[in-house]
Amino acid sequence: MTTEKLIVNQTYTGEVLAELEMHDSAQVDTMLSTAQALYKGGCLSVSERVRVLQKLADLVGAEHEDFSRLIANEGGKPIRDARVEVTRAVNGIHIAITEIENSKGVEIPMDLSAAGAGHEAFTILEPIGVVVAVSAFNHPLNLSIHQIIPAIAAGCPVIIKPASVTPLCCLRLAELIKQAGLPDGWVQVALTNRKNSEKLVTDSRVAFFSFIGSAKVGWYLKSKLAPGTRCALEHGGVAPLILDEYADEQGFINGVVKASMYHSGQVCVSVQRVYVPEARAKDLAHKIADVASKQVVGDAINEDSDLGPLILPKETDRIEAWVNEAVDEGAKLITGGKRINKVSYEPTVLLNPAKGSKVSTQEVFGPVVCVYGYQTIDDAIEQANSLDVSFQSAIFSDNAKLAMDVAKKLEASAVMINNYTTFRVDWMPFAGRKHSGYGIGGIGYSMRDMLEHKMIVTKT
Repeated sequence: MTTEKLIVNQTYTGEVLAELEMHDSAQVDTMLSTAQALYKGGCLSVSERVRVLQKLADLVGAEHEDFSRLIANEGGKPIRDARVEVTRAVNGIHIAITEIENSKGVEIPMDLSAAGAGHEAFTILEPIGVVVAVSAFNHPLNLSIHQIIPAIAAGCPVIIKPASVTPLCCLRLAELIKQAGLPDGWVQVALTNRKNSEKLVTDSRVAFFSFIGSAKVGWYLKSKLAPGTRCALEHGGVAPLILDEYADEQGFINGVVKASMYHSGQVCVSVQRVYVPEARAKDLAHKIADVASKQVVGDAINEDSDLGPLILPKETDRIEAWVNEAVDEGAKLITGGKRINKVSYEPTVLLNPAKGSKVSTQEVFGPVVCVYGYQTIDDAIEQANSLDVSFQSAIFSDNAKLAMDVAKKLEASAVMINNYTTFRVDWMPFAGRKHSGYGIGGIGYSMRDMLEHKMIVTKT
């Protein structure tokens, strides 16, 4: 029987970085059995978990540049941004350690009525069980941190399936976790095809499922989960930003370019829809385009690259088709609009695409930003809220009262005032509403999902 192979390529050049053996159905079953046996045998003590994570933070930090280059090569994130990702990853491990120290049960008051008199009650926290995680390509190290580390901190065995195009960061992280002292089997990396991935996720031994990726796949897998399996899903959005009167125009413009073009737009909260007063729309679109057109597009490993490649050639094809369609449907192309090569697309600014165009209604996940003119701020809010996806939004205004009013009216899990939809720190809750997700991400919040309260009641 021939073993299925996974070929990992450098995103820009196509050079083969690794050839890996994929896991078959029997190996997936063994992984689940191993994890279930470890869980039933009892979790590691809190002190052991803290020791492992402290050592792991040092090990990842010691390979900071190696991880940065790996992120750039396998994932196409520009090396300067990749270094920021590694720093975030190390900080994320420390956040988990702090969360362990702050995790505790609660006392339940029992004398609120005569029925409870003479009793005392409190809760303790227990690991939920086997965690299975399916990860995405765009932050191959930090997403692995967000899905693996909370499980370790909570005392749960975890099996993670990294994105097939970017498994190398996850595999190296798993090696370092073992070096840090976590016993075999507590973290397993599954390299599986679609059929075996579904087998892994939907098995009845899975207690918690963590998913980062497309809404289509996430909601499908949720519908197939075994009874009792808890889950958290993180999908994407079509992030809206509303501009009111804001004094620092150039700062705003520079920030829009960064927040829409960062990682070539391959970010779930990338700025995609920018609503500006109608009288200023054309002028601002051209000013945004002027900055965007100066972005250097190239191999992510190059120090001067502002934008790296798209993850696969088919994504270049899709983005090209969507932009062409938008222009045919009435959008004005201000800059860009052309492929550079099979994995690169020009930074693109569109003015007033039709409301029904794909670039207005679906996540582009590419270096494309759309500028729309609005007549009233209420019109802008209505358009921002018009889709079935809802993640992070933003309002820029020097009027604090108006900004707060808009923030309250925007349908989003987080609204940034005078900051961009891409803003995030790793201890904050991070979640999609509507079709954009289910549950709450963020290291501490994921840990709480992986812990269960058990109440103990005793007579006094």
